[in-house]
Amino acid sequence: MKIFGLTGGIGMGKSTAAQLLARRGFAVVDTDVLARQVVEPGQPALLDLAAEFGRGIIGQDGRLLREKLAEVVFADEPARLRLEAIVHPRIRAAWMRQLEDWRQQRKPLAVVVIPLLFETDAKPHFDATICVACSVKTQLARLKPRGWTAEQIEKRRLAQWPIERKMALSDYVVWTEGSLEVHAEQLNRIVAV
Repeated sequence: MKIFGLTGGIGMGKSTAAQLLARRGFAVVDTDVLARQVVEPGQPALLDLAAEFGRGIIGQDGRLLREKLAEVVFADEPARLRLEAIVHPRIRAAWMRQLEDWRQQRKPLAVVVIPLLFETDAKPHFDATICVACSVKTQLARLKPRGWTAEQIEKRRLAQWPIERKMALSDYVVWTEGSLEVHAEQLNRIVAV
């Protein structure tokens, strides 16, 4: 099984790339989805987060108040690092289990979407890495509909490595400024290698 790690900046097209690859029948797991699963009510990570950051990050329904936690961790790098120390090992364990399942099923190609692929030193787990990227202007236009303020967007952008660094470290780069067809064609050429 050939395994690709897919990364990129926030709002640069990772989810779109994942959808395009999944439509082609490739096995795709998105760590953003796994990140939500590991903090579901009753999960050990949620209890650890509450112990670290206080019960104020848990709603009355027992679910993580993601925006409340984001206010804390994106304003305080040591807090963000404590959050990552709690959730990243659990997320990695989940995608590694998924890859093992796909190996046993003899899937020919798998993709793991990891926004912080390089930041978490995950590159050695992949046969190749793909970075999706676009201009800052396009990135900001894509992020505005999420309802975040300019300050919230900037804090999230600064929590990741600069896109130029991710591009330089990747085996392939997909430029997502164009149409979906152009985006898909770039991916098709990569996975055909």
